[in-house]
Amino acid sequence: MSQPLRFLYHHRIRADDGQAVHVRELVAALRAAGHQVDECALVRKATGEPPATAAAGGPAAKAPSFWQRLSLPRSAVEVLEILYNGKGRAMLRAAARVARPDVVYERHALHCRAGLDVARELGVPLLLEVNSPMVAEMQKLGSLRFPSRARRTERLVLGAADAVLAVTQVLADMLVEAGARRERVHVVPNGAVPERYDANARAAGAALRAHWRLPAEAFALAFVGYMRPWHRLDLVLDAMGHAALQHLVLVLIGRGPALQPLQEGARARGLAGRVLALGEVPPELLPSHVLACDGALIPAINAYASPLKLFDSLAAGVPTLAPDQPNLRESIVDGDNGLLFRPGDAADLQRQLVRLVADRAFARRIGAAGLHSLQTNRWTWAGNADRTAAIARELLRGRT
Repeated sequence: MSQPLRFLYHHRIRADDGQAVHVRELVAALRAAGHQVDECALVRKATGEPPATAAAGGPAAKAPSFWQRLSLPRSAVEVLEILYNGKGRAMLRAAARVARPDVVYERHALHCRAGLDVARELGVPLLLEVNSPMVAEMQKLGSLRFPSRARRTERLVLGAADAVLAVTQVLADMLVEAGARRERVHVVPNGAVPERYDANARAAGAALRAHWRLPAEAFALAFVGYMRPWHRLDLVLDAMGHAALQHLVLVLIGRGPALQPLQEGARARGLAGRVLALGEVPPELLPSHVLACDGALIPAINAYASPLKLFDSLAAGVPTLAPDQPNLRESIVDGDNGLLFRPGDAADLQRQLVRLVADRAFARRIGAAGLHSLQTNRWTWAGNADRTAAIARELLRGRT
């Protein structure tokens, strides 16, 4: 059996969103595999503890609540992101004195080079987790105030990292263009924990359907997440007018600025009774809510993402509908383990929905194939922990 590794996991996440889910799940999976993981961050996501300096004998300050509440103009935020490198290096050095890590694992962030600097000081490999083309994304949003500096730092860190872990091949190719060395780039998608979708969760899902008072013939289509206008949930309302979809019920799990306009649109179309808005659901109840539904929808996604909700619906054995684009084709084969529709095309979404609603046996086969593909490819957090450890071990062997 391989010797457990010591990871020093550094990130700069404040929000409790999908980024935080990634941190918590990967840290938990690495620890479950026997590895030591020390989280180094201003706002800890895996443990809820104070900053790493407290664990290393520093002050146990109330930093989490302060950093999570902090709201400043974008230019001021970016200055703090640059200045954070000093704080980040200090935290990493203090944590490393206690943890004595084999590797530094860092979630890539704008203007951030603290992990690279300290990994070089310690003489250990840097594994850089990248979930988006950071600089390009910020420039597209018009949110970058120091673009030249951001590009220089990103190119430096991507090029110097011993391993770059991208969530899709599409993103991996973009990172190579941004400065990463192709031979050092690995694709490690997001994942799920299929054990959470057990018989108890399934029974709880059946009870939820009864609580929602769904008729036996209803086909419940779930959307899970924060609802933004670009998610194009209005496409579903356009599709629901088809006679073959009269039993389709849209189940919305989450909140966001697109929710109220969507509900208003449903009322205007006479569909209000077929849109069920549940609000936010605690993570421990999410499996039962997904299992209460007959299908799951990703109406729109950016070109490089690896959606968490995709792997959760696969783990639940629920058929997934998603846009037909390269990053999603890395996981979904249309008509096999999911259904794909032309992005932004309500008519094509309607066509695929009709296939599922009209043939429930077909829908169940798609769902079962989705679960099989997740299990076969180990698109799980346990699988990701093993992939990450294997990459780290290969780097360490190269240094002996």
